[in-house]
Amino acid sequence: MSSVARTFGSPQPDRLPAWSRDGAEVASDFSVTPSTGLDPSEAARRRAETGPNRLAEAKPLPSWVMFLRQFASPLLIILIAGSMVSALTGHRVDAVAILAIAIFNAFVTHWQEHKAAQSLAALRRMSAPWACVRRGGRPVEIPAADIVPGDILIVKAGDILAADIRFLVASRVQVNESTLTGESEPVDKQADPIPGEDVALADRSNMGLMSTQVTGGSGEGIVVGTGMDTEVGRIADLMTAAKEPKTPLQLKIGVLSRVLVVAALIVVAIVIGVGVINGMGTSEMLNTAISLSVAAIPEGLPTVVTIVLTLGARNMAASNALARRLSSVETLGSTSVICTDKTGTLTQNQMQVMRCWVAGKRWDVTGEGFYPEGAFVDAAGTAAEIDTEPDLREMLSVSALCNDAQLVEADGRPAILGNPTEGALVVAAAKVGISRQKMLEAKVQILRRFPFDATRKMMSVVMRFPDGRTVLGIKGAPDVLLSRSSHLRIAGETLEMAPAHRDAVEAVIASFASEGLRTLAVAIRDLSAKEPDQGNPEKKLVLLGIYGIMDPPRAEVPGAVAEARRAGIRTVMITGDHAVTARAIAGQIGIRTGTAQTVHKGVELDLMSDENLTSVVRHAAVFARVTPEHKLRIVRALQRNGEVTAMTGDGVNDAPALRAADIGVAMGLSGTQVGKDSAALVLLDDNFATIVTAVREGRRIYDNLLKFIRQELTANVAEVTTILFAFLLMGANPLLPVTPLMILWVNLVSDGLPALTLGFEAAEPDLMSRPPRPRNEDFFAAGMKERILIRGTLVGLLTFYVFRVFLEQGATLDHARTAAFMTLIFAQIWHVFDARTTTTLFRKSPLGNRTLLGAVAASILLSLLATYTGAGHVVLGTASLPLPHLVGTFFLASLPTLLLSGIKEVFGVTWL
Repeated sequence: MSSVARTFGSPQPDRLPAWSRDGAEVASDFSVTPSTGLDPSEAARRRAETGPNRLAEAKPLPSWVMFLRQFASPLLIILIAGSMVSALTGHRVDAVAILAIAIFNAFVTHWQEHKAAQSLAALRRMSAPWACVRRGGRPVEIPAADIVPGDILIVKAGDILAADIRFLVASRVQVNESTLTGESEPVDKQADPIPGEDVALADRSNMGLMSTQVTGGSGEGIVVGTGMDTEVGRIADLMTAAKEPKTPLQLKIGVLSRVLVVAALIVVAIVIGVGVINGMGTSEMLNTAISLSVAAIPEGLPTVVTIVLTLGARNMAASNALARRLSSVETLGSTSVICTDKTGTLTQNQMQVMRCWVAGKRWDVTGEGFYPEGAFVDAAGTAAEIDTEPDLREMLSVSALCNDAQLVEADGRPAILGNPTEGALVVAAAKVGISRQKMLEAKVQILRRFPFDATRKMMSVVMRFPDGRTVLGIKGAPDVLLSRSSHLRIAGETLEMAPAHRDAVEAVIASFASEGLRTLAVAIRDLSAKEPDQGNPEKKLVLLGIYGIMDPPRAEVPGAVAEARRAGIRTVMITGDHAVTARAIAGQIGIRTGTAQTVHKGVELDLMSDENLTSVVRHAAVFARVTPEHKLRIVRALQRNGEVTAMTGDGVNDAPALRAADIGVAMGLSGTQVGKDSAALVLLDDNFATIVTAVREGRRIYDNLLKFIRQELTANVAEVTTILFAFLLMGANPLLPVTPLMILWVNLVSDGLPALTLGFEAAEPDLMSRPPRPRNEDFFAAGMKERILIRGTLVGLLTFYVFRVFLEQGATLDHARTAAFMTLIFAQIWHVFDARTTTTLFRKSPLGNRTLLGAVAASILLSLLATYTGAGHVVLGTASLPLPHLVGTFFLASLPTLLLSGIKEVFGVTWL
């Protein structure tokens, strides 16, 4: 019972929930008479007390506040400080250039945040705008926001439920609750109490839930929850509490930013210390400090990371995975656990007859989905000839006539109109050429229909055949039909149902159920002869057979699960379906390969503490019959174990877990807008295999980001050490070998352009045989730090050496700086070919990345223009070099890369 309900007559805290009590008792709790409903004045009073029937809305941050937040980044703070100091010391061009870079990076990040999910808004849009309630003894249409606890809500097919209700009357009511419970089929509703206080949400068949759709029948219910006091409201609360965690990439960029800031401050402190000792002027020291700050910060890092992730997102979109947030592209590469829904993701979301038992004979049914192509195959592998199997033909004919579903074509593909389980029977019959339309054209008449309802658990039709025979055809729950059957069809003969026969049928039902199949029985009764009990014909039946129906796994899923396992990624099924079905599917596709991998129900999770759940999830393979709270707890438990968790989902019930997971993956075909808005990745084909493809792409992108970071930071170390060597080795009057704008040019153009194309590198051969990266692993693992420092220092030393030699040979300061500038550029161009591999440049063809070759050519051309044009002389302070000097710097610049790569190749030193 809702908390709001208790304010209207149910103050006792020990009251049983609404579903477990009689409808009249629930009405009494709310002080309402169902036949008259609330008095309008009483309804107005309650609305004033409870407020409108809508979800709470948080006030969004203004866009300008979101933009300013971007400047809290340590990298941007240093750049802005450098820009301000440049302006104060008269270096206006430097100031404008540095500030422009900072603002551009902030804008890119803000734009991505601006496009983030608006999940609660989408959740509100799902609510029904109007509803029909009984007020003062008559039905009235009112805005859904005016509904109050105790209202009598009148519903019919097509309505969206405007509040949570306890059904008082349910005439063949069916409700599609998939968005909240994960149930793949509409749920039959009834008005009787359901014993128990801890009944799973999906099993509360006398309750209606806000935002779900009535697909059939009509009924009435008493409103027991409105607004935030509904199941949807609870999900909205969970979504508010389920803050999106920072992605592994964001955490690593944060660590890198702090390292670079500390490094920049240390270097600046060293320079100022040396300057004070040598008696340098304040202006000169500040100018040098600016140069070092610019040299230490990879200005293009945020922008290039965004571009690389965007390129990866484009590749993923071509493979049916749409990244809504760029950071999710890299997160996929870190994923260690995939929590996946069953229906539509692992399975086809198309109910299909997989087995049938007819007249004592078992058949396997081939084919896929709703395509009317396939065969009935016996134990020997022989396909049935339908004309020689009269019992099978009769069972399929009865199934096709005793049926409300239709096989149609939609968007060029077969589809089912009506109940998916009934549709499976229609498709099974169509596979051997049997259809309702053909039988009606052959003069078979349907004289009377007894629709399915939740009480009888069966449907029947009275059929008259052209030979004058009148037959009652029935399909329904096997236990119900078995209890009403007096005879059984065996090998073409109608035999009296003996205890041994009944045991055999029950064994078939149990066998099908153990395979995760939903069972449906078919029976007939000949009404041609006059019998005294024909006023109640649904008894003394002849049982024809049993169907085994399921939503089968997608053909590509077992291979995808196996590939994920080889990559060290565990797959966990989390579903609203029954545990038996979930266990069977998990076994078929390889999620569960042994008894050590456990299966748990939602009711078990209710009894577990968070600590126990954290232990359980380490070896769990399946969670069945779960609620939104359960999904959220499972995700958090995995994260407490250090797992990087991907969570798939399609419904409103999945939204909190999608937000809380490291990467939420929503279904693009069958998913709700709330689910899509809560996710970081949307599958355009609802296919689990697409997730594994996206993981592969995510790993490739991360590899390429590491290659880019290695290239960029090596350049930064080279720039910083070039200046440091000048200050430490040139005595009391050191000179800057390169200016701040030269450093910006190297970082953004001559080095930045080739480095960017590392994002186009193909995947390494061992990509999907490595284990997932640990969540807390930074960019400097596996020898990356040593490679950056050693190579960068050697390039810096070489650059300073060229600068000093030119000065000693009588060159002007501009010529010496230009020689150092070109040495630095050429050294980075040589290094980029080594950075594109985890081995050495001798083992990877330089022609493998045509985009890189084009970028290198463009970089050299632009740098030559910067050196040999008047604009370059004015802006960068360069001077035209004689051709021999230019060629000399090119070959000298190759030495650090060729020397260290040669040592690594010969001696196998992994950290070089």
